[in-house]
Amino acid sequence: MPKVLYPLQQVLEVKEKRVKDAEKLVKEKKELLQKEEEKLATVKAERDKVKTHYQDKLTQFRLLLDTGTTSPKIQQTKAYIKIVAEKLVVEEKKVKEQQEKVKNAQKAVEEAVEQLKLKRQEVDKLLIHKKDWEKAIRKELEIKERNEQDEMGSLIHLSNQRKSR
Repeated sequence: MPKVLYPLQQVLEVKEKRVKDAEKLVKEKKELLQKEEEKLATVKAERDKVKTHYQDKLTQFRLLLDTGTTSPKIQQTKAYIKIVAEKLVVEEKKVKEQQEKVKNAQKAVEEAVEQLKLKRQEVDKLLIHKKDWEKAIRKELEIKERNEQDEMGSLIHLSNQRKSR
C-alpha cells in the first residue's frame, strides 16, 4: 500500500508547536506568580514586624503614662509612635500593592491556561480529522486494490479460457 501524506500535516505541526509554546508560557507565568507570592510574604512579614513594634511602643507608652513621667519624655514617645504609625501605613500600602501584583499574576496564569486549553483543542480536532482522513484513504485504497485484483482475476480467467479452447 503506497504511503500517502496527510495534507494538513504542516498545519498540525504548527499547531503542536503553538501548544508547546503555550505550555512554556504557562510555566513562565506560574513562576512569575510564585515570585510575586514570595515577595508578598516578605512584604507582609516586614509589615507585621512594624505592626508588632508599633503595638510594643503603644504598650510601653501606656506603661510610661501609668508610672508618671516628665512631659518631654511623653512628647518624645508620642512623636516616635507617630513615626512608627506612618511607617506602618507605608508598609500596609506596600502589602496592598503587592497583593494587586499577585492578583494580576494570577489572572495572567488563568489567561495563559485558557489559551493553552484552546490550542490543545485545536490540535485534538486536527488529530481527529487526521484519523478520519486516514480511514477514508485506507478505504479508498482497499477499494482500488480490490478492483485491480478483480480486474486481474478476470483477465487471468479470460486468458485461461482462451488457452483451453
